[in-house]
Amino acid sequence: MDPRQALLAAALGAVLMAASLGTAQADVAVPALPAITVGVGLQTSLYDCDKACIYSPSTVEPGESNAQGVAVDSIRLYINGSVTDTIKLTFNTEYTGTGSGPGANKVEVLDAIGRFEFSPYFNIWGGRLLPPSDRANLYGPYYADDWAPYADGVADFYPDVAIGRDNGVAYWGDFGMLKVQAGVFDGETLNSAVADKSKLLYAGRLTYDFWEKESGYYFNGTYYGEKDILALGVAAQDQDSKTTFSIDGLMEKKLANLGAVTVEAEYMHDNGLTATPSSNGWYVLGAYLFPQVIGIGKFQILGKYSDKTIDALPVEDKLKTAEFNLNYIIKSFNARVGFYYLNQKDDLADSSPNEFGLKLQLQM
Repeated sequence: MDPRQALLAAALGAVLMAASLGTAQADVAVPALPAITVGVGLQTSLYDCDKACIYSPSTVEPGESNAQGVAVDSIRLYINGSVTDTIKLTFNTEYTGTGSGPGANKVEVLDAIGRFEFSPYFNIWGGRLLPPSDRANLYGPYYADDWAPYADGVADFYPDVAIGRDNGVAYWGDFGMLKVQAGVFDGETLNSAVADKSKLLYAGRLTYDFWEKESGYYFNGTYYGEKDILALGVAAQDQDSKTTFSIDGLMEKKLANLGAVTVEAEYMHDNGLTATPSSNGWYVLGAYLFPQVIGIGKFQILGKYSDKTIDALPVEDKLKTAEFNLNYIIKSFNARVGFYYLNQKDDLADSSPNEFGLKLQLQM
């Protein structure tokens, strides 16, 4: 055979073989990549502090009477993905916001959770996550009804290693209207008063929904009238015989053509777990969402009052905090803006500072 003919035959054979392999591969199902969702959250504010800043990141300097500023309070990156139908992964980060303190202007790991979700009754989460605790910690600042949910020292008064989180393993399950959450955590936390932090921290929570069910691990501070909620929860944590516990409740009712009303309350008692002097406190929050759409959103008014007693020696200290919000809800927690006012009275410090602010939250 002529060499050129042999070369042509070999090339033709290679083409036919490649086509055959391509056809065979086309018949093989290529597994789909796991679904991954990416989201972003932002909270920013304009504030003015009188005498002292209560919730904003600024400080009133000696000799000054007030402070103003513009703050990026928080930026979050949310990543969720599925390895299988039952094995999932969550990774969230938090920019801790502007300010001058040691924890400001940093990007931290917020959540790093391996989620094994087998049924509504049996789910195991492991990694860095929110331990079972009060409702306020389990909804966080992005799903709170008010703009300063932790200014009073009552809500979310639990140890944490990063923004309410700790490293550990938790079980949770939904049994009809009852939610059960329990976990074991590292306990090497930043704001724990326990002397021996090598001991494990144990946490648990029970929640019962009397009206509509709240599914999943997390909670909301409000549903903006999308659900009728009447829920009662109890939570406790223990490390090296130091304990803290709380009782919280949420009632939200949509009124026919009259908007929605929300009432939230909590009582907490800390017996040396989070701070050396024991303490107890309570708060009550009430909000009303107007039914009329004005422009692209609805207006909401909100008030909150808290009272915390700290058993400091030789006399106890009282911390009383009042908050007022006028909010404009554009798209639930994805787009909202609001004005807030805070007043806080500390008996031992004999001070009563005020703070005003304008807050914006966007999520996608």
